[in-house]
Amino acid sequence: MIVYDNTLTVLDILINKLSLVYCYHCDKRIAMRNYLLVALLFFIVNNNAFAQTNNSSPSYPQIKGFVSVIHPIVTFDKNGSTYNFSKGSYTVGFPMAIMIFKSDKIGYTFEVAPIINSANGTSKVSNVVFDPGIIFRRKHGYNFIMRTAFETGGRYGFTPVLAKTIIKRPNVNYFVDVAAPVRFGNEKPASIGFSFQFGIVF
Repeated sequence: MIVYDNTLTVLDILINKLSLVYCYHCDKRIAMRNYLLVALLFFIVNNNAFAQTNNSSPSYPQIKGFVSVIHPIVTFDKNGSTYNFSKGSYTVGFPMAIMIFKSDKIGYTFEVAPIINSANGTSKVSNVVFDPGIIFRRKHGYNFIMRTAFETGGRYGFTPVLAKTIIKRPNVNYFVDVAAPVRFGNEKPASIGFSFQFGIVF
């Protein structure tokens, strides 16, 4: 049994054999061989060009960003529960982040979230949260994000997030998510909260 290492040599031999089947005269055999070779090369070139034209797979790494609004709903600790708007106070945050996607399944994000508190007729930036994390991309527009959290107010912890893309556009996507911040430190009891977030990815 003969093994051909050169693919072009194998193709050339196959074409040669085919031409022998269909042509009996030497001149006709050479002409048929050349026609078949040209046709085969034309098919290969056009097939590769078609595959490249229709290859819509995104390239990685990808860099994206988002801006959003986050609305805390409730926080629980050993002393009970605290709701937003309770005691005449309202809190809202404005997270913004850079996201670097290594593939269609995983990425890294660094988020900064200024938190504004309004109470007793005045408002101020009461806290800034720095929360880098890992993005685990799922099917149907779902993402699971695990963030660590470091607050200028002295608290720290982690924040699991479940996000869903709700509207896709050519240049931007709109998403919603539910976050469950877990916090420790600063001489306060451990707590867990729930927040709702809406944002735009660009």
